[in-house]
Amino acid sequence: MKSLFLTGGSGFIGRYLFNNLDFNFRFYTRLSKPEICDDIVIHLAGKAHDLKNVSSSDEYYKVNTELTKEVFDAFLISEAKVFITLSSVKAVADQVAGELTEDVTPNPITHYGKSKLLAEQYILSQPIPDGKRVYILRPCMIHGPGNKGNLNLLYSLVSKGFPWPLGLFKNSRSYLSIENLCFIIKELIEREDIPSGVYNVADDVPLSTNEVIKMIASSKGKKARILNLSKNLIKVLASVGDVLKLPLNSERLQKLTESYIVSNAKIKKALGKQLPVSSNEGLIKTFQSFSSF
Repeated sequence: MKSLFLTGGSGFIGRYLFNNLDFNFRFYTRLSKPEICDDIVIHLAGKAHDLKNVSSSDEYYKVNTELTKEVFDAFLISEAKVFITLSSVKAVADQVAGELTEDVTPNPITHYGKSKLLAEQYILSQPIPDGKRVYILRPCMIHGPGNKGNLNLLYSLVSKGFPWPLGLFKNSRSYLSIENLCFIIKELIEREDIPSGVYNVADDVPLSTNEVIKMIASSKGKKARILNLSKNLIKVLASVGDVLKLPLNSERLQKLTESYIVSNAKIKKALGKQLPVSSNEGLIKTFQSFSSF
């Protein structure tokens, strides 16, 4: 059985991998310099984007950039053959016009995105020894059982019978099922024919927020209540939320209503396989799991 060196094992993605990959795991903490003697390195540890804006900028670079450099340097001088790290689509763009591909010139705005991009640039600047494979994955919004975030907020609102007031905001955005992410990581580990490089990871079909609201209501056996309130009124309320630290603020409003379509064509071509879970199926599984948490 192959052994796997995993950072971020206590997080949402790390726990899922631990339960669904057949490997001996060894966990890394920052208390000591990493010494890698395993076959595979998966670097998940990172500082997530803080929607409340209470984190200092230094935290992003300390964790997302410097820790990634540290782990990658250890990989380069180790006997390990495969290195997989999770970056983010936000390392490329905070807003997308059309469809985001790997060819887009990165221009992140936030410290989160900039710190992720710096880590990517460092990895890509290093020569890769023969026999090693290096993968940088850029996921969009990841969801699955136990996941917390905007989807959980939407679910809570619909479950409590609150009407969705953003019906006039038309958008389309990509999501990523944790099952599809795990499938992709497993393929990268087990196959030697997939070239090293940067890959966007997303489910096949983007969905509008209104569609997601209807799916949540359906999973609860309810009819979706979607209101078409004035966009200007909603934006004013979000501005108030910025000041009063309410659940609806300008940044969350943008995330809930913006279009953000991510192409997964490159990774699917490299795999030569279809993803196992459809966009709808993955989200329904996620929503059904929320009732047990």
